[in-house]
Amino acid sequence: MAILGIDEVGRGPLAGPLVVGAVILPEERSEWILKLKDSKKLSVKKREKLNGVILEGALAAGLGWVFADELDEIGISEALRVATRRAVKSVQSLHKPFSQIVIDGKVNFLKGTALEKFVSTMPKADDLVREVSAASIIAKVARDNYMIELAKKYPKYGFEKHVGYGTAKHLAAIREFGITPEHRRSFEPIRTMVGFDKDGDGMKDVVKNTTIIGKRAEEKVTEFLKCRGHEIVARNFKTKFYEIDIISTMGNSIYFTEVKYRKSGDFGGGLGAITKGKLKQMKFGAESFLEFRKEFLELDPKLAVASVSGKDFKVETWFSVI
Repeated sequence: MAILGIDEVGRGPLAGPLVVGAVILPEERSEWILKLKDSKKLSVKKREKLNGVILEGALAAGLGWVFADELDEIGISEALRVATRRAVKSVQSLHKPFSQIVIDGKVNFLKGTALEKFVSTMPKADDLVREVSAASIIAKVARDNYMIELAKKYPKYGFEKHVGYGTAKHLAAIREFGITPEHRRSFEPIRTMVGFDKDGDGMKDVVKNTTIIGKRAEEKVTEFLKCRGHEIVARNFKTKFYEIDIISTMGNSIYFTEVKYRKSGDFGGGLGAITKGKLKQMKFGAESFLEFRKEFLELDPKLAVASVSGKDFKVETWFSVI
């Protein structure tokens, strides 16, 4: 009787994704299967080793991801349901049969689906059912690796150490440097910091307003660049690890433009937010994009900054910094 084991990682952090693992193991209890236990009870080294063994030896394994922006929009309870269903769909695509589903905890996140009747919920299943242990391990390793990569983009936050949890050092970094797009704005204390609010009519928060303002500023800079002979390659180009506001070409150069908006031009306007760390992130994004789009490798890459301010979104300046 094949079991599909399900467990989540990342319910409580202030930053990073929620990840759900789903695994079907062979019915024959091999030695490596007997070594499986709750991922939290394993060292990093043992977790990573078992992760490789699970992915190679499992009948099926899948992950379901919900990133911070989506989590803020739908809430943690719905995010758990969505991530669980994504993980199960990933496993189902492999066409491996199972007759029982065990979810760690007390909530059936598959309630209301055709699979509901096959589900058993079990507190501490991640340490009692090997399939659930395996699910917890692959989810934990996948999420930790994501946060380690994220630390390269945002080196001041220490994501590689606390993986997004609200440690004293993480909170200190938030107070000093602000939040990133990977932070959960609906979680305290970030919720209070950004003025996040949600009621029955939907979202009413500073983050949404900021997104609208950002898009408007990008539109203005896009028009500005077009008028000066630039050809726009992409706008708001985003991956898991970086995003670039505007990518354009002109002559023999390709420009990667960061757009900054401020209500006024005081205190350096938007350009006051361009730090050495930000330039490092921009460079990483540009290099990564060129690896992805090799047809632009022959062009001379340049990082650029545009400052936009005021209610009329006036483009104050645009210039190449590197």
